[in-house]
Amino acid sequence: MNADFSERRVKMVDGQVRTTDVTDAAILSAMLSVPREAFVDSAQRELAYIDEDLRYGATADSDQPRYLMEPSPFAKLAQLAEIGPRDFVLDVGSGTGYSSAVLSQLASSVIALESDPTLAATATSTLSSLGCDNVVVVSGPLAAGYASQAPYDVIFVGGSVEQVPDALLAQLKEGGRLVAVEGRGNAGVASIFLKTGGNVTARRAFNAAVKPLPGFNRTREFEF
Repeated sequence: MNADFSERRVKMVDGQVRTTDVTDAAILSAMLSVPREAFVDSAQRELAYIDEDLRYGATADSDQPRYLMEPSPFAKLAQLAEIGPRDFVLDVGSGTGYSSAVLSQLASSVIALESDPTLAATATSTLSSLGCDNVVVVSGPLAAGYASQAPYDVIFVGGSVEQVPDALLAQLKEGGRLVAVEGRGNAGVASIFLKTGGNVTARRAFNAAVKPLPGFNRTREFEF
């Protein structure tokens, strides 16, 4: 393990994560152990621990830029989901797999859903090399979720969306939770959706400005 990156990992957790009210010991431990630098291009590794969203260097669609989420909002979303060791998690928009690697240390198993084939291939390779045996990478439209393996205890949406689609909410187990940031830029709000008695309720949790995921545009109503 690269000692320099290990030191940066500690500084990231202490300076960016703990200071934003993330206190869950399992999340802090996972973020201290997962090598964030392994999930970005070699040219970007020196930037892997900065407190900003980091654009992936290689994607199949250059018109749809994708980003590794900033550490603090990622950790706060994971804490909001209250992931337990028996939980089955769907990670929507897993990118190169960093989020799935962290979530895999909190949960029983993770389905990593990615729409970009280049990112999905990188995630498969990197997660395998790190021994993340309880993660399976799948490809498909993010807003559709992955119904063939549903229902899920937790659905983690790894980027901002205009609106959480019903198709994702329908894939929650009874008692399941979905966490997502709705809204763009500084208007983004992280919320948790909880399924109880067959109904889904939402609670706003905190403001969060994170980069958008593709395919989640709100359906525009026709105006006369």
